[in-house]
Amino acid sequence: MTNTTLQPIQNIAPVAQKKRSSDPAQAEYEDGKEFLEKKELAQAAMAFHNALVTFEEKDDQNGIANASNQLGLLCLQRQEYEMALKHYQRAWDICEKKNDPMSLLALSHQLVTVRQGLKQYPEAVKVCLDLLAAYHRNNNPEGVVTTLERMAGIYLETGDKAKAADGYRTIASIHAKYKHKNIAERFMAKAQALEEVV
Repeated sequence: MTNTTLQPIQNIAPVAQKKRSSDPAQAEYEDGKEFLEKKELAQAAMAFHNALVTFEEKDDQNGIANASNQLGLLCLQRQEYEMALKHYQRAWDICEKKNDPMSLLALSHQLVTVRQGLKQYPEAVKVCLDLLAAYHRNNNPEGVVTTLERMAGIYLETGDKAKAADGYRTIASIHAKYKHKNIAERFMAKAQALEEVV
C-alpha cells in the first residue's frame, strides 16, 4: 500500500463553470461565439440566428449589430460572400446611425474580404481607400501600411502589377521614414521584382 494522503472530501469543490448570461439573447450570442471559435459552424449559425431574433424582438440595436457581424464572420468562413455582405451591411447601417467609427473601421476590413471574395475588386479598393483616409486622419501608420499591403494583394489578384508595385514602394517609404531599414528594403525589392515582370 502506498503512503499517499487523500484530500479531505470537504475540500473538493465543483469545477468552476463560466457564468452564463441571464439574458437569453446574450446567452445565445455568447454560445454562438464559442461554437464559431471551435469551428462548429452549424451550431454557431443556429445560436446567432436565435440571438438575432430575440434582439430584434427587443429592438436591441447593439445586439442586432453584434449578431449580424458574427453571422457575417460565419458566412465568410463558409465563403458565402453574398450572405456575409447582407449581414455586414445590416451591422454597418446600425453602426453608422449610432456614429460608431471604431465599429465601422472593423467592419470595413471585413467588407474588403467580402468584396474580394465576390471578385468586386473596384469596390474592395474603394473600401481600402476609405480605410487609408481614416488611418491618415488618425495618424496611424500601421493601419496605413496594413491597408496598402491588402490593396497590393488585390491589385496582384487582378493582374495590375504596376499598381501593386506602387503600393509596395509606398510601404517601403513609410518604413524608411521610421528607420525600419530592413523592412523598407524588403518592400522595395518586392516592388522592383514586380516592375521587372511588368
